[in-house]
Amino acid sequence: MGFESYSGPASSFPPMSSWQSFEQIFNANKSEMFQTGNTGEDIGRIWNAVLEAAKIGVEERVIFCIIMQESTGNVGVETTSNMDGNATGGLMQCVGSPAFPGQHNLSQEQISSMVQAGTNHFKDNLRELDDQDTGSTIYRALRLYNSGSLNDGNLSDGKGAIDSYVSDLANRLQGRLP
Repeated sequence: MGFESYSGPASSFPPMSSWQSFEQIFNANKSEMFQTGNTGEDIGRIWNAVLEAAKIGVEERVIFCIIMQESTGNVGVETTSNMDGNATGGLMQCVGSPAFPGQHNLSQEQISSMVQAGTNHFKDNLRELDDQDTGSTIYRALRLYNSGSLNDGNLSDGKGAIDSYVSDLANRLQGRLP
């Protein structure tokens, strides 16, 4: 299906009503997760971890789309560094997350620890704004998650991070694959 390009303020991004369900998005991405070397158990544990992490007030589909954008759901993804030189690891590639580079067939506890760390980080981004479950707040928080800064007039201004990050996530939330 391919990605469409979105830019500008949050109001220029697709409304939440156009987003697919968590189950639809998850199922559409299973083959990509298997291609990383994940086992079926790893993938099932990602599902469980997302449902558990969402209990702090973050949409399941947003958590999962961050996972797919950051690591393609690879439980053994390599640790990288952010613009400040801090290690970013785990499924959601965030500072302070546990990581298991090169490993697969992880326990539920290991996978959940990565998803919880990233979800906590994203929840902090939501709290920096108004902590509302609205498309506007979520898109703006995604910009903060990726770059640490926000240009409300253009969410595709990565300020040194990935410019297309919020646009890519908007596409994933609609069930599109890259």
